[in-house]
This record gives sequence, structure tokens and C-alpha cells, in this order.
Amino acid sequence: MDQPAPCFPTFSETAFDLYGPALPDRPIILSVPHAGRAYDADLLSAARVQPEILRRLEDRWVDLLAHPLIARGFSVVIARAPRALIDLNRHEREIDPGMIADLPRDATLQSSAKLRGGLGLFPRRLPGAHELWRGPMRWAEARRRIETLHRPYHAMLADMLAAARQAHGHAILIDVHSMPPLAPPAAGQPAPNMVLGDRFGRSASTRLMTLAADVATGHGLIVAQNHPYAGDHMVDRHGRPEQGIHALQVEIDRALYLDVTLDRPGPGIARMQAVVTRMVEALAAELPRSDYALAAE
Repeated sequence: MDQPAPCFPTFSETAFDLYGPALPDRPIILSVPHAGRAYDADLLSAARVQPEILRRLEDRWVDLLAHPLIARGFSVVIARAPRALIDLNRHEREIDPGMIADLPRDATLQSSAKLRGGLGLFPRRLPGAHELWRGPMRWAEARRRIETLHRPYHAMLADMLAAARQAHGHAILIDVHSMPPLAPPAAGQPAPNMVLGDRFGRSASTRLMTLAADVATGHGLIVAQNHPYAGDHMVDRHGRPEQGIHALQVEIDRALYLDVTLDRPGPGIARMQAVVTRMVEALAAELPRSDYALAAE
């Protein structure tokens, strides 16, 4: 699938592509951290599994859902590096010690349920593929990935959100992901096909969460909030609603826009592009108000 040409130089040739203005002329910035498809030869040679197993880590083709917004002038940041190389939605200290051959004694790491399940900053395991890599990496390689991929991505988002807040009085980060089809929550109930996460009210105003859910529901989607995905490092790091910076995670069922194999863009992609576009446009038009309610209050 062709992708629009980025119109701003990146911090790193391999970190991300930025589409639209670096100084946003609207309060919305979109982030797509898990759709990277640039698998280099070194990464593939280090894997003990076939490339199609590594691609299971991707939010397959979810970046295509942002293409109409790029055409409308929104600022969109899309990671180039695949999640198999580094997960931009994890803290840079969320590292499995078993992934590093020469971990320094003074290295400060951070654990999490996702890391213990094999999905830390450097993914280690997947169901059906207990070890993805032939062996651990060197600490110098881990630092290289953090410094050239993880930090530039988050630095760009932070700068853009600060600029948007300065220009518009508030800023909203929409972090776009996709998910496998979910099981129904109970017998006789339909399964959600979109999950919105705001860290249970800590990363965004409930007014924005409600507006996003209302738009998606109005287009026939079944929307859940914060379960089973409440958002991770991306929205937790950048969402500061008390400072006028809000962050929402959007998880979209891959069956809505991919083919039956969940591998290639399918017939539903135009519909889901329209849903995402309407949601983002509605959030962009929502002016900051002094009575924004925070769920944590």
C-alpha cells in the first residue's frame, strides 16, 4: 500500500515519519506507534522465528486509517521501526533482564505485567513462539535502540503537544492501535470492536472520552472504555489533563478493516477511515472549557 510522503525531516532516519505540520494548526496530534514494517536484515537474522511470527506483534496496517486525516492537514506521527525491534508504548526501563547479555549492575529497570508476559520494551515471547530471538542482545544495542528510536519519538510528541497547547489552549494526543477480535463479555452480549483508554480518567477529560465513544457508537461500533485496554506508556506519559494536555488510546478490531486472514487491508477499510476521521474531527472541534470533568476528581 502506498503511503503519503512525510513533509517534515525526522529526528532519526529510522525513528518515525511525520505527516502534516510540526507546529500543529489544530489541537490534535495522532500517534501510530505499532504499525512499523521496516524489518532490516540484522533484525531478521537475530530471530529464531519466521518473519510472519514477528509481524504478529504489529498493529497490522492501522496507519492506513489515518491517511484521510493526513490529507486534511492533521499532524500524524507514524513509527517506522517494527514493534519487534522496540515497543514505543513501553517505558524505556521496561526491559526483561534476560534480553540483555551484559546488563550493567547499576541498570535501573522497571517491571510490569506486560513485561512478565513477554511484551516489554524489547518483546521476547508470543503465544506459540516461546522465544523470538536466538539469544540476548548487548547492552550497547539496547541503548542504541532507545536513543535513536524511543526517545526521538516521544520527544517529537512532547514538543508537538506543547506547541498545540500554546497555540490552542489545550492539546489532545490520539494514540491509534488495533486489537484482535475480543470475546463477548458475557453470554448474549456483543463483543466490543473498539476500546477507548484514558488510564481510568488519569490521561484525559471524561468529556473527551464520552465524545469519542458517542461518535463511534453513532457509526454502529460497540465501544468499551478502559477494559480490557486502559492505555499504556504513551498516554500515561503524555496525558496531563490538569495541564491542558489530554491523551486517549484507541484500539480498533482488526476484523473491521483487514481481510478474513487479518493480514491485508480489506473491504471495511473505507468505513473505518471514515469513523476515525469523524472522531478526530469531533475532538478537534471540542473547545477547551473550564468545566472539563476529570474522572479522577
